[in-house]
Amino acid sequence: MTILKTLCAAALAATALAAPALAQEKKTVAYIAPSLDISYWQWVGYGVKQKAEELGMDYVEYTSENSPAKQMDNARVAVTKGVDAIVIGPVSSTSTPPLLNYLANEKIPVAFAGIGPQPGLTNFTSAVTANNYETGKAQGKFTCDLAKGRGGKEVGVLSLPQDRENAQKYLKGAEEAFAAEGCTLAQMLETRGLTVNEAVTQANDMLTAHPDIKAIYGMYDEAGTGAAKVLATRGLTGKVGVSVADGSPTTIGLLKQGAIQGIFFQEAVGQGIDGTQQVYNALTGGEVTQNLALVMPLVTADKVETPEAQKVIARVFPPSN
Repeated sequence: MTILKTLCAAALAATALAAPALAQEKKTVAYIAPSLDISYWQWVGYGVKQKAEELGMDYVEYTSENSPAKQMDNARVAVTKGVDAIVIGPVSSTSTPPLLNYLANEKIPVAFAGIGPQPGLTNFTSAVTANNYETGKAQGKFTCDLAKGRGGKEVGVLSLPQDRENAQKYLKGAEEAFAAEGCTLAQMLETRGLTVNEAVTQANDMLTAHPDIKAIYGMYDEAGTGAAKVLATRGLTGKVGVSVADGSPTTIGLLKQGAIQGIFFQEAVGQGIDGTQQVYNALTGGEVTQNLALVMPLVTADKVETPEAQKVIARVFPPSN
């Protein structure tokens, strides 16, 4: 009996010691967004949080307010607070070298979502982005076909900031497609704020300067919304085609109304999910893919309600949106 009591006491003591150790083993992932004012980056964060919960990780988030200095501060604060891994949508690709050097020194796995690091860098865990170059080509051809179907060959581009590697790849693919399909890029305007109001102003300026434009290539969701608003005001809905990348409840509604002709869906939630899985794998000895390019399928109005499209949309934005 004495031996049994001794064994039980030893087992209880071991359990008491193990409980704090197990608690300490729980990992924390930090999500650093360039701005949480933009729906896209909120949706990436939703994906990170969702996957973190599934993997038994704690989740914290920071916003860089579109400032490289704030982005660097966020990384330092996160590391000081003991995070184990970081998923980041960087302010720009050009802002990433000092950030990656710091995180590499601290041995913190880092995955990029949506926007990759500066080309040539390799000291990161994973970059989960869209297949931007191939999407650029596909969207460029689709946009050119829209223009030719409306009796012209001039197209305009409402672009993401070209200091981002994803925007550079989109544009390279689009320009190659325009040339191959016989269309002329009349004008490209870069966003700074990614707002619908800015896109409205730019689309108005573009159509005023180039009235022969027959299709607009929107490189981000708000560009498609802004272009559609301008065309409605000018009585040009359907007469000037619109394609857009990303996708949202707003642009899906415009697609169904015929104000936008095609959406190349980008999996914002999916990028957060996959980026979190990649840093978790790095922490636990699992397989890591450094460059993970996700396909951006084209969806038109006649296909948007299909099961295939709905499966894609589930990885674009949260169900509550």
